[in-house]
Amino acid sequence: MSEGVSIVLAGGGTAGHVNPLLSIASSIREIDPSASISVIGTKVGLEQRLVPAAGFEMDTIEKVPFPRSINADAFRFPFRWVSETSKVKRILRERHADVLVGVGGYASAPAYYAAHAMGIPVVIHEQNARAGMANKLGARWADFIGTVYEDTGLTAGPHATIERVGLPLRPAIAEVAAKMEQDRAAARREGAEALGVDPDRPIVLITGGSLGAQSLNVAVSNAARELLDVAQVIHLTGKGKLGQVRQLVSASAGEQVLSGIGPDSLGVGDYHAAEYLERIDRAFACADLVMCRSGAGTVAEIAALGLPAVYVPLPIGNGEQKYNAEPVVEAGGGFLVKDDDFTSEWVVSHVPGLLGDKDRLASIAHAAWGYGIRDAAETMARRVLALARH
Repeated sequence: MSEGVSIVLAGGGTAGHVNPLLSIASSIREIDPSASISVIGTKVGLEQRLVPAAGFEMDTIEKVPFPRSINADAFRFPFRWVSETSKVKRILRERHADVLVGVGGYASAPAYYAAHAMGIPVVIHEQNARAGMANKLGARWADFIGTVYEDTGLTAGPHATIERVGLPLRPAIAEVAAKMEQDRAAARREGAEALGVDPDRPIVLITGGSLGAQSLNVAVSNAARELLDVAQVIHLTGKGKLGQVRQLVSASAGEQVLSGIGPDSLGVGDYHAAEYLERIDRAFACADLVMCRSGAGTVAEIAALGLPAVYVPLPIGNGEQKYNAEPVVEAGGGFLVKDDDFTSEWVVSHVPGLLGDKDRLASIAHAAWGYGIRDAAETMARRVLALARH
């Protein structure tokens, strides 16, 4: 066991960065309670709230976004970079850092540079199928890089090891995965009963993330009648989108089918709709099929749980959501449908038949489970501690 090692983690901004960071930090603390652990983040990212809530100390720096065009920010960038990297160096000295662990995001780039300049080992976790700019910068100085996907586009330095370790799972998801591994049927029943749905009937989960996905909401809502003929539906609409979904479901299958989520929810119908579900792990536990966007964290969690899924990538940006879903789909663990193709007609022609084919669903679930990885947080923690000991 190491004595008195100091680990500094850096990154954040979004839940996609903060959750893996906290999972790695928690696993380090679990393996080596004597380790000193702190986080470098910004004052404007989710880490400002989530890191202290998880019981870790945090130092803050200003955001230093890389300029993407010639404008006033581009001219200010060199001065900001020097200022914030100097601040990071001071933090690393005061924390007596033995290893710097980065997960991407605004705070990680200056942290990578500062750690390298000070001779501190660098460990990176990359959760996306296509790496971001900060991790591309840090990769050249890294001693170890853990990824969720193969071929992320990271070019490592001569002494770095790159390994597909998976996504460090949130504690609630990791707990469900452990229960599923032990007794999948019991885990499914427990999740269903906690949400007030029938564990003896098929369950479909629809989620587009916290803001919802308009195309998913419309396509599924308009197919409510056909879906309810074969299954129960848990539909997480996203903020501000519940009213529209309720209207479309009522038009498709009647208002009496609608219900909330939870044993004490109003209504007795089989179409359970809500903007958001705090304990989405319970919905994952009992879902027989998921229809969702394909953000990196979503895909990694669903694969780790071995859930058959229909992935509908967000049709903007550089198409990274498609790349996130492709590997698990190619492994047989789900389906990839373009946003334009995901219509109520597609849902009606594909989903009821799939839900009626238990052998096919079981095969897809098995393939997803085989592609998914459930021990990423522990793997990353042990790699970090091994470097710290040296």
